[in-house]
Amino acid sequence: MSAAEEQKAPAAAPPEPSALLQKVIARLGPLAAEHHSFRGDDRIHVARENILAAARALRDSPELGFDLLLDLTCVDYFGQPDGFQSPPETWDRKHNLVSKRAEWRHRVNLPARGDAPRFAVVYHLVSTRLLHRLRVKCRVPEDDPAIASLSGLWPGANWLERETFDLYGIRFEGHPDLRRIYLYEEFVGHPLRKDYAKHDEQPLEPYAGPGAQEPRRPH
Repeated sequence: MSAAEEQKAPAAAPPEPSALLQKVIARLGPLAAEHHSFRGDDRIHVARENILAAARALRDSPELGFDLLLDLTCVDYFGQPDGFQSPPETWDRKHNLVSKRAEWRHRVNLPARGDAPRFAVVYHLVSTRLLHRLRVKCRVPEDDPAIASLSGLWPGANWLERETFDLYGIRFEGHPDLRRIYLYEEFVGHPLRKDYAKHDEQPLEPYAGPGAQEPRRPH
């Protein structure tokens, strides 16, 4: 097909929502800002100010019955939309300069900043009774990376939210004990953010082995 024919060809229609998504949209109404269904992967977007209301409806509706929060994490989109593709890495392991300068392997290749809120908090919900699952995304801005805690609805959110706070710096308002879960309290920054330098070293603890003279550092 020529370029002219491609321009004239009508755009492909978006796929029809799955049976599950139709139930979710009917129950949530305007709380579901966007929805996507592709090859059994059902996803909705919810504004962060609506996450508590939406989560409660998804859990308590008999036709949905999402009684299990299977996972909770974050994606640093750097302000880009879902599904964006970053350019290929600029270094090659076989290149002479890289082989001679191992520190180049730590170079961070950041995507261009976009206009959307930087982070997305992602929830994976499961109904153990009805055997279906749903992904929920909430965008969170960089200048106020906060969202309501869901630990009051699903107790399993407690440690998952602490993990996301520790590694991405997302604050979960109303969490009963929001503190780091992997890293020590003095650790500076959040290591899974895209702009956290890979080569940064932070002393973990004094090395207590024979002849130790310096704090232990990662290799």
